[in-house]
Amino acid sequence: MQYEEIKERIGKYRDSGKSLFTTSSFQSHSLVLLHILSRIDNTIPVYFINTGYHFPETMRFKDQISKQFGLISRDLKSDVPKFMQRDAEGRLLFTSDPDHCCYLNKTQPVDAMLMAHDIWINGVRADQSATRAAMKVEQPARHGCIRFHPMLDWNAKMIWQYQKEYSLPKHPLEEKGFLSIGCEPCTRKLDPEMQEREARWFGMNKVECGLHTDLISK
Repeated sequence: MQYEEIKERIGKYRDSGKSLFTTSSFQSHSLVLLHILSRIDNTIPVYFINTGYHFPETMRFKDQISKQFGLISRDLKSDVPKFMQRDAEGRLLFTSDPDHCCYLNKTQPVDAMLMAHDIWINGVRADQSATRAAMKVEQPARHGCIRFHPMLDWNAKMIWQYQKEYSLPKHPLEEKGFLSIGCEPCTRKLDPEMQEREARWFGMNKVECGLHTDLISK
């Protein structure tokens, strides 16, 4: 979808009284959607899923972009304190059960947002993974909420062209070799032979955190 199409769809949601929100990881490629939304309606709340494990650079970049784009940015955190996020042997869950760690720190907090809103504007792209390639532009989520995927048909080249056109800043870790940036313990630099998403949960037989598998209806 292009800017005018996204603007029209959001306008229709607004006209019908829908409550909208978006989530963002504030990676470089995420800024395209945030910039588009800032041009259309910067009152749409942007939730940053603050797991407590993010790189310090990501936290500073989030604040920088929120101010620069004039966004209403809010942190979304787990209700389960870190000292309780351990397995039977006392190890933090990201070391022994990363799926449950993601559930507590990402999926469960966003699930609560689905109960409070009608439309979840989500920046997934079909070229990122097979799971995302199977998605539709508009798709049911939990609790009667609808997922809206305006960037689904965008590819890396289109993202780069938009970034260049609007001189969007880049996440500070990109110049150090990080392209897909999530929680610090589960993110590594991208090797030349790796696909972008393979830098996440490397060696863990895991490619999604649950937001795009558990919080979606096929």
